[in-house]
Amino acid sequence: MNNAILMSSSSDIDFMIHGIFSYEVFGQTCWITTTHVCALIVMAVLVIFAVIANRKMKNATEVPDGFQNVLELIVESLDGVVGGVMGKNAHRFANYISTIFIFILMSNISGIFGLRPPTADYGVTLALGLITFGLIHVNQFRYHNLKTIWVDMCSPLPPWLPIWFPINLISEIAVPISLSLRLFANVLSGTVMMALVYGLLGWIATFWPAVLHVYFDLFSGAIQTYVFCMLTMTYINQQLETE
Repeated sequence: MNNAILMSSSSDIDFMIHGIFSYEVFGQTCWITTTHVCALIVMAVLVIFAVIANRKMKNATEVPDGFQNVLELIVESLDGVVGGVMGKNAHRFANYISTIFIFILMSNISGIFGLRPPTADYGVTLALGLITFGLIHVNQFRYHNLKTIWVDMCSPLPPWLPIWFPINLISEIAVPISLSLRLFANVLSGTVMMALVYGLLGWIATFWPAVLHVYFDLFSGAIQTYVFCMLTMTYINQQLETE
């Protein structure tokens, strides 16, 4: 009896990814899901904002107004974060780090506006992690020769005794997995919690869950965005040549 009541009370709980429509490609069925739609909405908002910001900055005034102040604050804040971590290398990656920062942040907080956060789908966070992984090793091979890379992979033992090579290789492969899983798990947990609140409480959960949205979507989303970008900058910076 208790099980039946529990099942009936949770019948409206839904935090899964759903297919919207399908199409055939080379005999295979492909689906457009809620993740694709929500990601496209986030990107469309960012593109529109970028176009408006670009036009505004082309006609920038010496004494900035409200919108220009916001734009300058965003750029200066992001440049400050990147510069504080990457130092003299900041100018090379400021645009990339700023782009993924804004995209991840907007994706994380999109739940406030009734969307399912794209970053609650592991396919999105894994792609971001793989991009970081690619940048790490592009810069590794760009600024270090094969001998230096081999010595680092065999460390702390001498290069002629590569006992630690498999362990260090696994640690390198684990970088995109750990980055993507950390972001995915934290965003998904917030999505699940809010789905439970709305599913179990129904119409009662109309106004007061706004406090939970502030924590799970806004606060936690901002923290996870910062952590992902901070680790990305740290990993990349380790591979850049130093004087």
